[in-house]
Amino acid sequence: MSTRSSTSSAGALHHAFLERALDLARLGVALAHPNPMVGAVLVKNGRVVGEGFHVYERRDHAEIVALKKAGKKAIGASLYVTLEPCCRTGRTGPCTKAIIAAGIANVYVAMEDPNPAVPGRGFTELERAGVKVHLLENFREPAQALNQDFAWWIQTKRPLVTLKTALTLDGQIASRAGSTTWLTSPESLAEVQRLRHQADALLTGIGTVLADNPRMSDRSGAPRRRRLLRAIVDSRLRTPLRSKLVKSAEDDVLVFTTQRADSAKARALARAGVEVFQVRSHRGHVDLQAVIRELGHREMLNVLLEAGAELNGAALQSGIVDKMILFYAPKIMGTGAVPMARIPSKRFPKSPALKNISVQTCGPDFVVQGYFHDVYRDHRASRKN
Repeated sequence: MSTRSSTSSAGALHHAFLERALDLARLGVALAHPNPMVGAVLVKNGRVVGEGFHVYERRDHAEIVALKKAGKKAIGASLYVTLEPCCRTGRTGPCTKAIIAAGIANVYVAMEDPNPAVPGRGFTELERAGVKVHLLENFREPAQALNQDFAWWIQTKRPLVTLKTALTLDGQIASRAGSTTWLTSPESLAEVQRLRHQADALLTGIGTVLADNPRMSDRSGAPRRRRLLRAIVDSRLRTPLRSKLVKSAEDDVLVFTTQRADSAKARALARAGVEVFQVRSHRGHVDLQAVIRELGHREMLNVLLEAGAELNGAALQSGIVDKMILFYAPKIMGTGAVPMARIPSKRFPKSPALKNISVQTCGPDFVVQGYFHDVYRDHRASRKN
């Protein structure tokens, strides 16, 4: 008989301990990928006896970190963890076996493992060993938000692509083509740096490189396990050797092009520390689907698209965008300015709608966030409780 329970309203103590586990998991931002961010808290007689979060380079999963800290105090304790414990051997052994061996009595979990290869197997293994498993439904949403990029990547092997842009109330991103127009507040700029820190890669187009000469760096000052990958879509290989991106390259700049990777310009970029990657052409431009597949192959779970109207339009038209974050400045720019995206209507017969929309303020600006699909839809459809 299954001991698993699904609880819609956890008690005050359960709430506090699982909130602590979520806080711990968030410490893994930019440190856990390509693994999920996970936090764990061990509690015995109402007191915390061990806790931890996952950092990829340290190998141990959050549950193992907490168990090692607790030692023999783990016997008969309750484990609060943000993600279903793993049951497979990878870089480490299965957490389920360690939990069982430690004598844990109860496991309180915020969400299921989104990996479609192991649907519910961690829960089943624990239950068969006599461990009581409690799936706390009211924590599923924040736990899923924490690892939405991992969930999408583990199901599709493609990164979660977020189109981020700043624009006016009438939908303009610049006063004229080829110009840089600062629209949003310092608070919004700080939020963008937070988003960059969360991302594994930034993606922009050659138009933005030529117009703005950006550095595209993570200036948050927070630690990262691997460098932020700065990727450029440049079909004709026009990236200037003296651009800030190239001059600051330390094997963290990648140019996607339709040109040969052994051309004179490609060799010059390579000598400057830039990787040139040739992809197939689609209607005379870089095939964006091929770009996203390659980034997924490189274990980029989260890609932030920061581009101009042309690449924004091409990205939306190609269907690579999963999520949008729009920073609206309380301003009107008027006609003749540059729109957020240029899309020929004859090639864009359908108008996709954002779902799960949220709106919040950021200084004097307001931010609209939404998704084109449910990043958990495939996994949740196959789950059998």
